[in-house]
Amino acid sequence: MDLARRGPSARRGIGRIVEQPYRPDGGDLDLDASFDAIAEAVAGGTALDAERLRVRSWTTADTALCLLVDRSGSMGGRPLATAAVAAASIALRNPRSYSVLAFGKDVVAVKSQEADKSSERVVTDVLSLRGHGTTDLAGALRAAADQLGRSRATRKIAIVLSDCRATVEGDAHAAAAMLSEIVVVAPKDDCEEAVRFAGECGARFATVDGPSRVVEALAAVLER
Repeated sequence: MDLARRGPSARRGIGRIVEQPYRPDGGDLDLDASFDAIAEAVAGGTALDAERLRVRSWTTADTALCLLVDRSGSMGGRPLATAAVAAASIALRNPRSYSVLAFGKDVVAVKSQEADKSSERVVTDVLSLRGHGTTDLAGALRAAADQLGRSRATRKIAIVLSDCRATVEGDAHAAAAMLSEIVVVAPKDDCEEAVRFAGECGARFATVDGPSRVVEALAAVLER
């Protein structure tokens, strides 16, 4: 957690006025967008349906993140520490909407997108991971698309912490096409497959040679 805190801070988005569903404290009522609902309620003498009302308010562009941690094969030492620091970095960078998935043969949600879970608990659970056989990259990407689909953020990014060497049958490229934005972070000494995969699916790419470098690498590839 301390190492992740020493990394670069996330940029704040530029505010803009947008139309949003009605909330009592959500902003000024948008009369144009709400006119039909108001007129129908008045004409019919019925209660106004608040779910049809709209407000105008300031908002900044939110970003939802999904970190995919490859736990296939050997999961200990430097790879495990790198995964833990990456999870801490994501948790500190975007606490409102993020998920962490561990994948090997199966995909396990360390933290789902909507779960309320402390950063320390997420890191502890990542540190409890152990290596588990084969690598289902396609299944992991589909799970990321499902997690990010639960968020209302305007920008959604899947972060793949893996060498991207799939050993389970599945169309990883089709699964990648379900995601609007992908970042691949691979080990520096084993990145050939990850380089190829990132190039084929248009993902941004970085390598890391240990836990001390992962925060800087994530900051570089997550910024547009």
